[in-house]
Amino acid sequence: MSARHRDRIAEHLLALDSQDRYLRFGYAANDTQIRAYVDTLDFQRDVVFGIYNWRLRLVAMAHLAHSVDRSYDACAEFGVSVLPSARGHGYGGKLFARAMLHARNSGVQLMFIHALSENKIMLSIARKAGATVEYDGSEAEAYLRLPAATFETQVTELLEEQLAQADYRLKMQARQFWNLLADMQDVRRGVREGRHRSGS
Repeated sequence: MSARHRDRIAEHLLALDSQDRYLRFGYAANDTQIRAYVDTLDFQRDVVFGIYNWRLRLVAMAHLAHSVDRSYDACAEFGVSVLPSARGHGYGGKLFARAMLHARNSGVQLMFIHALSENKIMLSIARKAGATVEYDGSEAEAYLRLPAATFETQVTELLEEQLAQADYRLKMQARQFWNLLADMQDVRRGVREGRHRSGS
């Protein structure tokens, strides 16, 4: 995703309820704070991944944030959110795997997640990937050391990106088709109503 998707990202995050915002950000972020977060996303440094449904609604997104401190270039933090209507499909795990692949190919050696201890789903995803989870009261840190990139991981990421782009284009075309069909139905309905009025 890129800067042109800021509105979709904001729409996605604003759709989260207070509990989901609490789990995603570590506090119950209000609308103003969420918009400020979206406005400050640095698409030159960080990477944002997303999953769209057939209505082109962003139902899941992940933010892989690289350190702003150059002495920690080999570190990146992962955060993810999934709308309630899209849960149960493994989207969080898929986005984590996608981010992990990109991180490896970008030279990241340590990927970490800062989460609340009660965010069991996120911590479970990290643990299944091999991360070490450390608890400190109500908060937890998950650390995952990544192996160096290989030719295979680079090709895999390239193919996954092409598949993602093709999937988005397909959904875009389907959306345009259904919009056109709806417009045609509106026109036909208007014609029928006009004939009915003229014949009455």
